[in-house]
Amino acid sequence: MILRRMSELYAPTLKEAPSDAEVISHQLLIRAAMMRKVAAGVYSFLPLGFDVLRKVEQIVREEMRAIGCQEMIMSIIQPAELWHESGRWDVYGPELMRFEDRHGHGFALSPTQEELITALVRDELRSYKELPKSLFHIQWKYRDEIRPRFGLLRGREFLMKDAYSFHDTQESLQVHYDEMARAYGRICERLGLEYRPVEADSGQIGGKVTTEFMALAESGEAELVYCSCGFAANTEVAEAKIATQIYEVDGLTKIHTPRVATIAELANFLNVSESATVKALSGMDGEGNIVVLFVPGDHELGDIKAEKALPGFRMLGEEEMLESGLVKGFMGPVGLPNGVRVVADNALRVLPQWLIGANETDYHFAGAKPGVDFNVDIWADLCTAKSGDLCPECGLPLQDARGIEVGQVFQLGTKYSVSMSARYMDEAGAEQPFLMGCYGWGVTRSLAAVVEQYNDEYGIKWPMSIAPAEVAVIPLTVGDELVELTALRIANELLTAGIEVVLDDRDDRAGVKFNDADLIGWPYQVVVGKRGLEAGEVELKIRLSGEKRSLPLEQVVAILVQQVADERKKYQ
Repeated sequence: MILRRMSELYAPTLKEAPSDAEVISHQLLIRAAMMRKVAAGVYSFLPLGFDVLRKVEQIVREEMRAIGCQEMIMSIIQPAELWHESGRWDVYGPELMRFEDRHGHGFALSPTQEELITALVRDELRSYKELPKSLFHIQWKYRDEIRPRFGLLRGREFLMKDAYSFHDTQESLQVHYDEMARAYGRICERLGLEYRPVEADSGQIGGKVTTEFMALAESGEAELVYCSCGFAANTEVAEAKIATQIYEVDGLTKIHTPRVATIAELANFLNVSESATVKALSGMDGEGNIVVLFVPGDHELGDIKAEKALPGFRMLGEEEMLESGLVKGFMGPVGLPNGVRVVADNALRVLPQWLIGANETDYHFAGAKPGVDFNVDIWADLCTAKSGDLCPECGLPLQDARGIEVGQVFQLGTKYSVSMSARYMDEAGAEQPFLMGCYGWGVTRSLAAVVEQYNDEYGIKWPMSIAPAEVAVIPLTVGDELVELTALRIANELLTAGIEVVLDDRDDRAGVKFNDADLIGWPYQVVVGKRGLEAGEVELKIRLSGEKRSLPLEQVVAILVQQVADERKKYQ
């Protein structure tokens, strides 16, 4: 280690955040001279930000190696033919950055590495005796986001750790999947993140078993529900228990409801809870069949769940509804046009009668009985879970939160090994497709997630594990020999003791140095002033707690060495 001097460090801090910085991490990472914008969703990392990034990366690297995952590096440039083999070239979407070389050969800038790693091992791993194998790399990724926003939380270029494992049995895959999940928990703890592992959807990566690791933050784009028993899931996939109410009448009753076309209006008109109503939404499945989906009135239809229940599902537009004979705002299961299928959420199974649209403008039905007045063609889990729903594991009410996805683990199964002909020879001499696991961790996103959790009105409050330096020594009077020499001595003694130190030797006012120290977020700040030295003291400020106290000059190094050692242990 070397002593870093603020007078030499390239760290142009800013008083104001850029106008396009919407979330606190974006604002503070720019203001604290951690990064600078190149283009929408693309950033350069300045020396301080680079130091933090490398520390995050090192924590991830250590945890991967601790479970036997071997590091390598793969190209960000991937031949289009590999994506054609997997079938994802045409289905991944416009987020895939594509280009051609001078010979007209197609390529993609890597958003992920499933195709490349599968092609890499398929001609090299040939026997079950060589399995399992787990490989990882830390590399830049590219996705052409339609709307890059929130700084590092949704960018077009980002640093990510990809790991992939290859197995011959499901048991082997499960063991490594669980090891990865535990490693991800340790990464979160070493970064100081408050987090939840949550049930999730596999999205474009594929596979049926997956868990997301969510750093809790109000700025997070993901919504999750969790319970004190330990259950947690993304609201899009959580199979929560939904409490419904009954609007009870004697037999099928048609009610005149003029200009009542929404659930809120219907509940208000009849003076009932929205949970006593049934909401209808129209769509078309992947085979072109018109469907009407029914969910409890106080819940929303989940897009992912609808797609799972009806592959290829999409919502109908107003013109399509008219052409299909559906009445917007007044749809119900009784008297639907011929051929329209009824798909209902599982929570409605317990309702003996429904309060629903009558398929006629300005009219609703009460007392509509399933199996008597109408039939349900498909029962499915359709609702987006929310706070107050009941935990599927213990039955207690769920709480909700927002989160930033920092990592995700997947069991891919044979999705890529079958499509890309990646096989090994089993014990009987027969060729079998690999069982694969995939494990992603957002390095740059983790940096932003930490700042979202560790900040105040003055700036960043870095956890010790990833701070750009552990201690800042701040001499207040430049030109005063005693102050300068004392500050330099303290800095060098700390450095000799193995502590990362920055010396703020700039010829600036004390206020400027204090503001920058809090903005940048040095965990420990030793303030050396003329008045304090006359009393044989220096001031120590602990950034995380805001605590300030005077320390005897001759003891400050020993005290700090012990405090830093104790703090480091929290993140090991």
